[in-house]
Amino acid sequence: MEESLAEKDGRKDVTLLSQMHRMFGGGDVDIRTYSPLTLAYIGDAVFEVIIRTLIIEKGQRAANTLHRHTTKIVCAQTQAKMIDALCGNGDLTEEEQDIYRRGKNTKLHSTAKNASLADYRKATGFEALCGYLFLKDDTVRITQLVRQAIELTQAEL
Repeated sequence: MEESLAEKDGRKDVTLLSQMHRMFGGGDVDIRTYSPLTLAYIGDAVFEVIIRTLIIEKGQRAANTLHRHTTKIVCAQTQAKMIDALCGNGDLTEEEQDIYRRGKNTKLHSTAKNASLADYRKATGFEALCGYLFLKDDTVRITQLVRQAIELTQAEL
C-alpha cells in the first residue's frame, strides 16, 4: 500500500479536520456554542461520507446502485433505528447523550419528507452527535458508534 503524505512527513495523527485547519485556518470556535442544527448539518455529511466509503469498499458497482444502497442507510428511519439501538445498548457517554438529546429536541425548521416526525427528530439528534464528534476531532469515536449501530441494527451495506 502506498504511504500517505502524512506518513511520508512522519505525522501519523493527521486527521481531515486538523489538515483543514492547517490549510485554511479556523478551529478557534468553541464547538459547545454551535446550535444543534449546525452540528446536525455537518454531522449529516460526515455520516454520509462514512457510509459511502463503506459501500464503495464492498466493490465496484454502478453509481445508481451505490446511491440506492447509501440512501437506505442515511435516511431518517435507519438513523433513528441506529440511535435507538445505541441508546438502548448503553453505548453513549453522558456527554454524547446530552448532545443527542439537544439535537433531537431542537426546534426544526423543515419537515420530514419520507419519515415520521419522531424518526426525523431522532435522526437530527444522531447527526448532531456525529457533527459534534467530528468537530471535536474524535473520528475514532464516530467510527466506533457507526460500526456498533450497523451491527446492532444489522444494516446492510
